[in-house]
Amino acid sequence: MQTLCSSVCPVNPSFSVDLTTQGHYIYPLNSLILWGISGGTSNTLNCLYPQNGAHMLTLTAAKKAESGDRDYKLFDERGLFLLVHKAGGKYWRFKYRYRGKEKLLSFGVFPEVTLTEARIKRDDARKQLRDDIDPGAKRVKARLAAGESFEAIYRDWLAVRGPKSTTGDERLKRIFEGDLLPILGGRPARDITPPDLLDVIRRIEARGAIETGRRANQFAGQVFRFGIATSRCDRDPSQDIRDALATPTKTHFSAITEPKAFGRLLCAIDDYQGTPVVSAALKLSALLFCRPGELRHMTWSEVVFDAGRIEIAGERMKMGEPHIIPLSEQALAIFQNLHELHRRGDFVFHSAKTIKRPISENAVRAALRTMGFDNDTHTGHGFRASARTMLDEVLEFPVDWIEHQLAHSVRDANGRAYNRTKHLKQRAGMMQAWADYLDSLRAQSASL
Repeated sequence: MQTLCSSVCPVNPSFSVDLTTQGHYIYPLNSLILWGISGGTSNTLNCLYPQNGAHMLTLTAAKKAESGDRDYKLFDERGLFLLVHKAGGKYWRFKYRYRGKEKLLSFGVFPEVTLTEARIKRDDARKQLRDDIDPGAKRVKARLAAGESFEAIYRDWLAVRGPKSTTGDERLKRIFEGDLLPILGGRPARDITPPDLLDVIRRIEARGAIETGRRANQFAGQVFRFGIATSRCDRDPSQDIRDALATPTKTHFSAITEPKAFGRLLCAIDDYQGTPVVSAALKLSALLFCRPGELRHMTWSEVVFDAGRIEIAGERMKMGEPHIIPLSEQALAIFQNLHELHRRGDFVFHSAKTIKRPISENAVRAALRTMGFDNDTHTGHGFRASARTMLDEVLEFPVDWIEHQLAHSVRDANGRAYNRTKHLKQRAGMMQAWADYLDSLRAQSASL
């Protein structure tokens, strides 16, 4: 039998209806009444009284459901529905109320979880509700006990990933322990939705750390995908929010690339009145033009005095490849003098407070600022751009040699990647020529 009615059920007026525009069935909870949108207008409903065993969703309909411009739902009965995501996935959800509060429970991905299996899961959840047990809370406890929390998956992923570069590992640790884990760590990864993750990223962006927010989303995505691979997570919400993230403004590290101005910078470094360690770091930043993190974390074991070069292991490098820095006579002399000053500890540029830590990442930047070179004029990273420009445009060394010495990702005509020993003899000559050129710039600036 069919009875036309408004959005209030004639059998039980307390039931409310959440209409959709998708043309799919809608139901009230805890009732044999099944509702469906019919014909024409969305405010005219058919109250359908199905025969025993009738179901609102069929396997054929679930299989044929295609993604659209936005998410939509295919309803079954008694709170079960299939969420068809705009990105293409289909996810079982169970909508229920516990002690007056509406809640949602996920039952997995279709077709891995069949329609029959989803209904069994729904019936089990309804049995728990009859016993005054919140099925969602019960499952959260079970998943946390089974190591399915976001933090547990992160720890397992981190162990498999292993150490990479020192700077990169420190950044990753700061993002997880400072931003992601405090909010998401104690929750089952399966239950973390795209809006949940986006809320965390928005908090990061709110403090102006736009690039950090994007990195946090990327790192979180790696954990979610590891969770999927280890059967502790169904999907990666980081993929769903990529287009919602703020876009950072492209900036470049400030650098002095004009020879005369660079000569004045070199004279200022010679006159710097700071600690011997920071003074040496400034001079070697110009001579070696390695990345600031590679310089400040440098250890004495990496300084090969007999061979006259620095040998840095791959795990300390941004590109993950070992790197060799040939030392000019001037650079080698600075290392020898510094070694005479302090032989204790592993770090070449150790902190003034303890030999167990290197100087801070702001040490060179602060020294430059003290000398009158702010971040808009020249930075610690800017020494790389200075060398890249003058080695090419003034000294006219081959770009391939320069790029290898900068430890950039360089591929040859056959697609082979960076080789730390390629052009090593030529690079050693280039580094000596660069040091001699800096001496000439310094002398010219001093004579003015």
